[in-house]
Amino acid sequence: MRFGFGKNWQRFSRHITETRVAEAERSLQDMLACESLQGKSFLDIGSGSGLFSLAAARLGARVVAFDYDGHSVACTAELKQAFRPDDTGWSIRRGSVLDADFITSLGTFDVVYSWGVLHHTGDMWQALGNALRAIGNGGQLYIALYNDQGLRSKIWKAIKRLYCSCAAGRVAVLSACLPALTAAAAVLDIARGTSPYARYRGYARKNRGMSVWHDWIDWLGGYPFEVASPGRVIDFCEKKGLALQKLKTTKSWGNNEFVFVLRG
Repeated sequence: MRFGFGKNWQRFSRHITETRVAEAERSLQDMLACESLQGKSFLDIGSGSGLFSLAAARLGARVVAFDYDGHSVACTAELKQAFRPDDTGWSIRRGSVLDADFITSLGTFDVVYSWGVLHHTGDMWQALGNALRAIGNGGQLYIALYNDQGLRSKIWKAIKRLYCSCAAGRVAVLSACLPALTAAAAVLDIARGTSPYARYRGYARKNRGMSVWHDWIDWLGGYPFEVASPGRVIDFCEKKGLALQKLKTTKSWGNNEFVFVLRG
């Protein structure tokens, strides 16, 4: 069973605007501690909508983007055609991060980027190990992985599995969870003294240019599903010769973000 990530990204891509692209660029600049990617190579593992491949290209990088899902590959290609049709430095391929030979064939990169992808492959640690193969000497790895919440994570895994099991399961999950998520968000708005409209309007600015609705669908259906504590990810990468540069953690069911550098 596998969630249709590419179809969700295709629906999201209709909402990609200059504002969303600018927010995606800003998030890369913030986490990678740079103003520009000029002259650098950038590998986007699991390109999804193509938004961050586009952001990297606009920051000056030579981009290689790939995804396992054919709909995502098509979505990324459509975005390139819409925003940078003549960019010969941006290539798009279909492939799997679980395929070590495929990763090796791509070469090495100054920046290897994979946000919210590796934990949906069915073998997160193999996927992470393969991603490390693509980092050039002194290069950076920017990844985001779901936070391990113990029992809560196991419950969410069961919900996601139900969502992907059949049409009835999908309806059951959406019917139960979307009202609950909406109600919880409204309570937070009231507690913070903000309006739902303001939150939805500001979501892209605070969340890398993304969309709250498509993020919720991605969360509810995102299966396969694995999690990891920050310490376990750091330990895994440090044993492979990487040093942690930046860490953003969450206390909830979201993603922990990591930037590592491969020691020269």
